[in-house]
Amino acid sequence: MPTRGVVYVHSTPLAVCAHVEWAIARVLTAPVNLHWTAQPVESGARRAECSWTGRPGTGAELAAALRQWPMIRFEVTEDPSPGLDGERFMYVPGRGLFRAPMGAAGDIQLGEDRLRSIMEAARAPEALAHALDRALGTAWDAELEPYRYAGDGAPVTLLTRVG
Repeated sequence: MPTRGVVYVHSTPLAVCAHVEWAIARVLTAPVNLHWTAQPVESGARRAECSWTGRPGTGAELAAALRQWPMIRFEVTEDPSPGLDGERFMYVPGRGLFRAPMGAAGDIQLGEDRLRSIMEAARAPEALAHALDRALGTAWDAELEPYRYAGDGAPVTLLTRVG
């Protein structure tokens, strides 16, 4: 049963655009030609996004392929499919990759065991707040938000995984 998702390349140097397309094409086993636009938040950077369709696990493969370039900012989502949670990946230079399960509404999901572990390890309210922020990817969200806002209204490319 195929699933779908979105790749958001929030910022990349112009010289890396073709490499990003090739990485996505390798994962989807289909040619990729993204519509790149200027990223107003970062002078000289480009941005693009594409919707994709493929087998479950494609989102993780796309995130792994894109993190080869530590200077780009990106997000990859994979919608839930029968019997599987969705996933959300966020990458920010200097911060690394964040990965979390995602519900049907796009919210990050924290399971009962993870919440219990966080509560047990926290020795003070500030520690609990910090651990929850980390589990929710708050720092990644905060760094990506200006880039997301700058992409409102940008064109989206539709891609399908062949294999």
